[in-house]
Amino acid sequence: MAKKTVELYDSTLRDGAQGEGISFSTDDKLKIFSALDSFGIDYIEAGNPFSNPKDLEFFKAIKARRGAKAVAFGSTARKGVKACDDENIAALLKAQTSHVAIFGKAWDMQATEIIGVSLEENLAMIADSIAYLKERGRTVIFDAEHFFDGYKENAEYSLEVLKTAQKAGASVICLCDTRGGSMPEEISSAVKAAAKVIDVKLGIHCHDDCGCAVAGTLAAYRSGAEHIQGTFIGIGERCGNANLSTIIADLQLKYNVSAVSPAQLKTLTDTARYIADVANIRMPGTMPYIGGSAFAHKAGMHADGVVKNPVSFEHISPQSVGNERRLPLSEVSGRAAILAAIKRFDPTLSKNSPQTRAIAAKLKELEQVGFQFEAASASFDMMVLRELGRFTPHFEIDHYKVISSQGKDGAEKANAVIKIKVGDRYEITADEGDGPVNAIDKALRKALEVFYPQLSKMHLIDYKVRVIAGKDTAAVTRVLIDSSDGSDEWTTVGASEDIISASVSALTDSLEYMLLKE
Repeated sequence: MAKKTVELYDSTLRDGAQGEGISFSTDDKLKIFSALDSFGIDYIEAGNPFSNPKDLEFFKAIKARRGAKAVAFGSTARKGVKACDDENIAALLKAQTSHVAIFGKAWDMQATEIIGVSLEENLAMIADSIAYLKERGRTVIFDAEHFFDGYKENAEYSLEVLKTAQKAGASVICLCDTRGGSMPEEISSAVKAAAKVIDVKLGIHCHDDCGCAVAGTLAAYRSGAEHIQGTFIGIGERCGNANLSTIIADLQLKYNVSAVSPAQLKTLTDTARYIADVANIRMPGTMPYIGGSAFAHKAGMHADGVVKNPVSFEHISPQSVGNERRLPLSEVSGRAAILAAIKRFDPTLSKNSPQTRAIAAKLKELEQVGFQFEAASASFDMMVLRELGRFTPHFEIDHYKVISSQGKDGAEKANAVIKIKVGDRYEITADEGDGPVNAIDKALRKALEVFYPQLSKMHLIDYKVRVIAGKDTAAVTRVLIDSSDGSDEWTTVGASEDIISASVSALTDSLEYMLLKE
């Protein structure tokens, strides 16, 4: 396919904000707007100034910015109200953006049953609203809402909506799969039909209710759509919107489209993860191109192949989208994956070295009793150093005791007493915490800080527990602990039939890792 360009239109700040659990402050929106602008998005739908008055504050804050064009979003004038008298249209003008996007019904059922107007009235509302905004100097993007559903039921009327929008002055007509239920081949057919009756730029806006939003968007592009809408990490109402980060990479790397510059494409992963952080959501590791697992090779055969030749199991270079290859380590990992992980400790090792075989065997042994090292790279490093004979413990736990109780307010309290040995010296310390693990963590670190003051910088940031099946009636508890020293973060793991023992094992590795780093 010949190289061509497209317009990228991001709706994270409006459609994305409609996703369950998503709420952006003005400061959040400013951060995301800047990230999208830096990445190279052409149009950023920045909010609905009528339904969300605080968006007006945001529009004022970005008024003087250059780069991506901010777009104010709203609807056509209400039934029975002229555009010049409509509050929603007035709010769009008040936002003072050069571009506005308005939606109107392109499905006859929506017009007659939901809005309660005749088909002629619906066309008149669309024409009046677009013309009025155009007369006041705005570039209008018309979102033909429910276009694909309408096209299936009454193609003639849905196409008439598009012709009406074009005649009234819309610069872009975006075809919306509002319910997210259209198949890619249906979208392709309808876009081709639309392209035959209008001359202005066609756009596509898909939702992901049947998992086809990206495929539908690509089908629309191949059928004539040049204006591509979505949200950067796929967030949005119900099942979300078309994932723009996936679409951009597909267009650029699979269809040879100049969506952004190669340098900007290399920031794809960082941009997506930054937006996820601001939105306070966990981005799925399996998300194409940008997920933490997108280039993770766990099986031994896969890891061996990708180490020998990356194209054996990678369809693109991870670096082209700013991601990186990972070789998660587990009982199914081959020696090639293990060797790749341990060569930084000893570059002379090979797949057949006795040490490599010993580490592979130890890994399988530990995972068989409940450990898991995929997410606990710090514990894996500690295990490797022990097996290589290159680790000397900084301390030993002589013994500990934990007593739990419940206060008058019903809150759980725990007291821990611990005795440690450092060299030939002993230290006994007690502390109280919110639960036994917190108590023993505080007591252990208090005792160690006598010898290692630098541990005062370290704190536990997450604690995860999973009960896994054991033999007979016994169950094994796996504990994962995330720790930080303010600049770095690391994860350790412990496993035991006793949750306290598992926690102490993970805590010990975490503290030893910190001391080793220092």
